[in-house]
Amino acid sequence: MTAFRIGQGYDIHPLARGRRLVLGGVDIPHDRGLAGHSDADAVLHAVTDALLGAIGAGDIGGHFSDRDPRHRDRPSRDFVLETMAMVRARGWRVGNVDVTVHAEAPKLAPHLDAMRAILAELLGVAPDAANVKATRGEGLGAIGRAEGIAAQAVVLLERA
Repeated sequence: MTAFRIGQGYDIHPLARGRRLVLGGVDIPHDRGLAGHSDADAVLHAVTDALLGAIGAGDIGGHFSDRDPRHRDRPSRDFVLETMAMVRARGWRVGNVDVTVHAEAPKLAPHLDAMRAILAELLGVAPDAANVKATRGEGLGAIGRAEGIAAQAVVLLERA
């Protein structure tokens, strides 16, 4: 029987005026937020996809479709919590998660500890098992031009 599974997730959203910016469950002051059907939290969407991938259950769109009106403006923490219920039901628990946020602006360093704490709580892991870091696009591509924000996540599951 397999003792470990790894999943990876990726999400990207354009920045848009008139939206609040939520990353990793944290409201971040900025003149624009991420456009999307739910709250468009790219961090939690990437984590949800990583969890679903690790248990072989498809992707976020298959479980929380942007065509379903029930998910309009829904907090992405709900997606993580519902996915964690699936993870546990299949006999797994999170060992650790590592997330990289790609954003030119705003500066995310002041918010990373809060994101880590929220992730640890949502995933039921110790604070040092939930890592979030940020990097810039250095002026290259849509991220570098501050047109959007992307996130990548890797999660390790272990038998419960």
